[in-house]
Amino acid sequence: MSLHNLPAQPKGSSANERQTLVDALRGFALMGILVVNIANFASAYYGVGVPDPMAQSVVQRAALFVRTFLFETKFYLLFSFLFGYSFTLQMQSAERDGKPFVPRLLRRLLGLWTLGLLHAVLLYHGDILTTYAVLGGVLLVLRRRGDVFLTRCAIGLVLMTSLLWAALGYLLTFANVPADTGGAFTEAASAMAAYRGTPATVIAQHLRELPQVFVVVALAQAPNALAMFFMGFIAGRRRLFANVAAHRALFRRLLIWGLVVGVPGAVFYALPSVRLNDSVREIYALSLGLLTAPFMTAAYAAGLMLLFQTRRGKVLAELLAPAGRMALSNYLLQSLVCAWIFLAYGLRLMGTVGPLATFVFAFAIFAAQLVLSRWWLRRFAYGPVEWLLRAITNLELPAMRRRPRHDTR
Repeated sequence: MSLHNLPAQPKGSSANERQTLVDALRGFALMGILVVNIANFASAYYGVGVPDPMAQSVVQRAALFVRTFLFETKFYLLFSFLFGYSFTLQMQSAERDGKPFVPRLLRRLLGLWTLGLLHAVLLYHGDILTTYAVLGGVLLVLRRRGDVFLTRCAIGLVLMTSLLWAALGYLLTFANVPADTGGAFTEAASAMAAYRGTPATVIAQHLRELPQVFVVVALAQAPNALAMFFMGFIAGRRRLFANVAAHRALFRRLLIWGLVVGVPGAVFYALPSVRLNDSVREIYALSLGLLTAPFMTAAYAAGLMLLFQTRRGKVLAELLAPAGRMALSNYLLQSLVCAWIFLAYGLRLMGTVGPLATFVFAFAIFAAQLVLSRWWLRRFAYGPVEWLLRAITNLELPAMRRRPRHDTR
């Protein structure tokens, strides 16, 4: 299962095909992130430790379990892996252009952080872009370190984060602190009133919640995301996707072991979502979920890469790739649409739909993005936000319109 013995550059591979596969994987990650994020838009009870009044029936609880089991803690890791992979592409691009890499990347990270901050304040307080910008700086500092060192760092980060939450659960077991369910319900009701009030109250609520969100991100999401940055960087440096057919055995092993370890961990992580009545059990479940989620993520990535080698899988890859090619624009567009549907910017549907309906909304939005992305990229070379970030990175305005002579089909 090691990436260390991969050949540097298999011959006979197509650059366009490789890019399509990576973009398709990124499009798949974008879909999973939407399924998780939309739950935060739809309910003020998400993540506060008390049952959602809209998730009381068997069907709604089943939908809640499916979301937690299959989607939560997995897809942002896949996106993080691809961020690390793309880091190597940015290095290669700077080398081809004969320009210093570090200043370009620092400008890119600063632009990403600024976009993320605006996103967090205006649309979605659970933004991940600011975290990526900071962690990208860490990867920049460590980019010259060897694969073994980065792999050890990745393993250490995952273990450390899991043990931290397990230790917290252990301490709470003996602290015997009663759960403040009344306070949690009051907090959720207050948040819902703000989110359904006016655009000003939405922004104010985001600002109130951001410190708490930053703490949770720092203690749970960020370490695992950085671990996946490192693994994605190694995969990019080793050009893992340069010739998928040559590495089928590796992908099969990743798929099998990812499922063997990841599925039981995901089940254990998802069980408390069905009935929120034990905060200590939830913390233990989170601890195991953080430990095993990278395996489930690896299974997703490996399984898709194998699927993309089949006739129907290639059709799926072509369908997903445009959305992944402009993933940043689509990520922000998802939040914009969700904010209009659920918050005071538009329809104010927060608190009126259950988990099952959020699946319907999420898949409908993503289906529309698949169509829109294909339409857009037939006419333009970049997504709108990608164009802006590229301009910030290179300190020049790239051509937006797609040039017909570049189409070699």
